[in-house]
Amino acid sequence: MGLRRSYRPMTQIPTNDLPGLLALMARLRSSEGGCPWDREQSFATVAPYTIEEAYEVAAAIEEEDWSHLREELGDLLFQVVFHSQMAAERDLFDFQDVAAGIVAKMIMRHPHVFANAERPGDATAQTEAWERLKRKERAAKHTSLLDDVPLALPALMRAEKLQKRAGSVGFDWDDSRKVVAKLAEEAGEIVDAVEAGEGQARIEEEVGDLLFVVANLARHLKVAPEVALRKANHKFVTRFQHIEAALAQAGRTPAEASLDEMEALWLEAKKKV
Repeated sequence: MGLRRSYRPMTQIPTNDLPGLLALMARLRSSEGGCPWDREQSFATVAPYTIEEAYEVAAAIEEEDWSHLREELGDLLFQVVFHSQMAAERDLFDFQDVAAGIVAKMIMRHPHVFANAERPGDATAQTEAWERLKRKERAAKHTSLLDDVPLALPALMRAEKLQKRAGSVGFDWDDSRKVVAKLAEEAGEIVDAVEAGEGQARIEEEVGDLLFVVANLARHLKVAPEVALRKANHKFVTRFQHIEAALAQAGRTPAEASLDEMEALWLEAKKKV
């Protein structure tokens, strides 16, 4: 493991490079004048912030806000540095180990670039080669093909990854139309469960099955379900805000409007967005 960074006065810390960021993080965690909040954190307490920052990066890209993206990438990098500093304090690993690990992994996964191996013909062939290498790595580490699909992923994204992983060994639909048929079947089972008066747990199970098939259909159609749903959320917000704005011009709120009025305004918004 690399040497753990020790505390340095801020006047000695560079402010425009990675060593400066590492030194700043060490200072924040230092028992000698560091930040009480930063010192109290653990891997578990910082993890939610790490996930949040990753989503902030995705949002900036979606909005094509490049100055914001620069800021959010900095926030995400800070999360990596934070976890690395906590690990170094426990003599587990440090940032240098993290960097060395990813460099080694990328070199191994790109033999066509670094080892004079046969170059894939296109991006699809490269993806297939990448998946073969990852399968070999997983086989050496795990018992099940699905072991390392993170539990902490958003459920829709995890469903997509589970299905993709199973599909890599042939456990998959061979035609997207069959997935559509399964989608209709699962929707029918929800209706049946509701009409039969089955308990909430059963209805929840059926809704979960439907969402799982939706993720599968999106994958077959080469659509990222998490991205598609984010865009649908954004579209909904934009259209509902149109309803709010139109009603506000009349001095009213959605709570004071009828469903028919709001539906008419919704259709009006659909013409714009």
